Amino acid sequence: MSTATASNSPYASNNSASGRCGVTLMNNQVGVVVAEVMRKQEGVTITPLPSMIRVDADNRMDFVYADISEALGEEDDWFDSAQFEENMSTHYGKMIHEDDRTIMFASPEDAAEYLGWDLPIRN
Repeated sequence: MSTATASNSPYASNNSASGRCGVTLMNNQVGVVVAEVMRKQEGVTITPLPSMIRVDADNRMDFVYADISEALGEEDDWFDSAQFEENMSTHYGKMIHEDDRTIMFASPEDAAEYLGWDLPIRN
């Protein structure tokens, strides 16, 4: 009786932490401007696709509403969490909405202070 071995598939399951977080934006006028604002942040990668725009980052990224509103030619308070949610279709990582920004974290532990979590110290 022979024993089959699994091949090294590029689609194999991997449950290790990626250290990345990201969102998928609609590829419309607002989504394009949001992506251009985010492109200026260190560690952020923008991937335009036909119907969406991927915005991915190492560890953390901040979508600062005033910066996005300014780039859109709007008042400082025009872009907010509702506008963000309207233009985003999916995300991965921990998302925190603040009054002035949306923050994406790769690690939920890094978001603990924003959520009021009292996490034990890891060794």
